[in-house]
Amino acid sequence: MAYLRKRGNTWSYTVDIGVDPATGKRKQKTRGGFKTKKEAALEAASVERDVANNEYYAESDITFSAFALEWHAEYSLAVKVSTADLRLRMLGILNQYFGASKMRNITRKQYQDTLNTLCQKYSYNTVGIIHSTARLIFKRAAEYDVIRTDPTEHCRIMRKKKTVEEIEDERMPKYMEKEELARFLQTIKQNFDHQDFVLFYLLAYTGMRIGEATALKWDDISFDDQTISITKTCYLPKNKSMNFELLTPKTVASRREIAVYQDVLIELNTHKANQDSLVATLNKHGDVYKDHGFVFTSYKNLGYPYNKATVESRMKRALELSNLNRRLSPHSLRHTHTSLLAEAGVGLTEIMDRLGHEDDSITKRIYLHVTKTKKAEASQRFAELMNNVVKM
Repeated sequence: MAYLRKRGNTWSYTVDIGVDPATGKRKQKTRGGFKTKKEAALEAASVERDVANNEYYAESDITFSAFALEWHAEYSLAVKVSTADLRLRMLGILNQYFGASKMRNITRKQYQDTLNTLCQKYSYNTVGIIHSTARLIFKRAAEYDVIRTDPTEHCRIMRKKKTVEEIEDERMPKYMEKEELARFLQTIKQNFDHQDFVLFYLLAYTGMRIGEATALKWDDISFDDQTISITKTCYLPKNKSMNFELLTPKTVASRREIAVYQDVLIELNTHKANQDSLVATLNKHGDVYKDHGFVFTSYKNLGYPYNKATVESRMKRALELSNLNRRLSPHSLRHTHTSLLAEAGVGLTEIMDRLGHEDDSITKRIYLHVTKTKKAEASQRFAELMNNVVKM
């Protein structure tokens, strides 16, 4: 018969699960953390039933941190290194709460309480990634019979009520108007290296992702056909250029060939001439330029890919000099490209194909916002044209 006990605000149970053949003493299982006596009694009855039917198995004593490390090693075999690194960072956060706990002792209430705490410290999206990581770990533990029940089941992220300012701030993704983009690019051209100007010019005029741009090699550019082939993305573990890895694109649709404005190609051609001249000079003086064929290269580690963190830093400085919104990012240039294409009358399908999107709500929101404004302007122009017709 199970022994039920209340400790503080939670209940626990203790049941006999057999006899230790080595000592002849009875073995018991104790588990707590239940919110009600009924919950504790139900699980205790389930354990006793399994013992009676010879279906009970003893859960492992492995800790969360130990099992999570084993899980990550297995998980890393089937995903991109960037995805594996992201999960590893989430494990670091989870270990702060569960690391020393035995997997079998982590309760649903404990896990939900932790989720609630995380919601106070991190953004909704970050907590979502942490939660999905934990779900993967505990699901695997259940499949391996390390635990009987998955404590993450039925737990959910409690979304904070947004302030008016937050709602207004996220109504529309941030991007530059045409005049702002012109000022931004002019600032970079006047105050930064030519390579920086070409990179931001390319981002703004193609809408490619920053990882796609830093992965570009000269072989990807056809100056004759005026196209660029996007077949890969660049990942820098720990932001180290010399550790670069070229990965497959984000989605199938991300692999694409895009037409490029002639003026952009002219700047790219000038940049290539500058790069070739630099390589020749370095080789002449015995300096090392590790030529990997990249279009945009690190200033510190010559020949290696440009660091995304450096791009972000350069952009922040350029925004400051241009007196523009410093919260804009390199990805904002992708949104800017979307808005300007929509303003130019390019259809949504063509825009999504150019950006490498199969389906993207942000692109649609920007497109609908811009085209709605254009429709309103068209209506107003028509009204002005016909202003005196009815009065005739």
